Amino acid sequence: MARRKSHKAPPRAKEPRTNRQIRADKVRLVTEGKGIEVIDIRVALERAEQAGLDLVEVSPDQDPPVCKIIDYGKWKFEQQKKKKEQAKNQHTVSIKEIKMRPKIGDHDYDIKKRNAIGFLEKGDKVKVSLRFRGREITHPELGMKLMDRLAQDASEISQVESPAKMEGRQIVMVLAPKAGVKKKPGKPEEGSSQKEVASNATGEKSGPSSE
Repeated sequence: MARRKSHKAPPRAKEPRTNRQIRADKVRLVTEGKGIEVIDIRVALERAEQAGLDLVEVSPDQDPPVCKIIDYGKWKFEQQKKKKEQAKNQHTVSIKEIKMRPKIGDHDYDIKKRNAIGFLEKGDKVKVSLRFRGREITHPELGMKLMDRLAQDASEISQVESPAKMEGRQIVMVLAPKAGVKKKPGKPEEGSSQKEVASNATGEKSGPSSE
């Protein structure tokens, strides 16, 4: 009979030692207005008790460890709040793909351009690929000209991260948002499919392509 696999819960983050959990004989006490002083652990505990607060070991790797006299419950709540805010503001960079043909019409080009700009405004990178079919490959300069045109049209909010280059029967270019450009929420224009594209070598998350 097959054994059931046990699913261990992920290890919980270590909480700092407080009060009499602190093992050091001396501590480096950081006090607002007084700076840093190295004192006996018993003196530090006495001060914390007199203030009605906790002695918290904030940096255990120092010798002696760094401690603060604070309201531990309040400090813990603020740390958790800070982590939530950081997670909320974190943006996962995705690579969206825009596919074009060398003989693309002006109307279709405008749709591709708006999609690319929409992705860039949301903080995502854009991989632009242009595939040649049949004898189209004999005029790669037309594809390069189209890539230059798109890079120029999106230059206000983007920069060329990877210049246009031939890869087999296609030209590939990567655009990245310029630093400081304010991200805009929202969906891209029509013409964007939900087809997934492969992640790039940096491990960034892939996203839908616009064909």
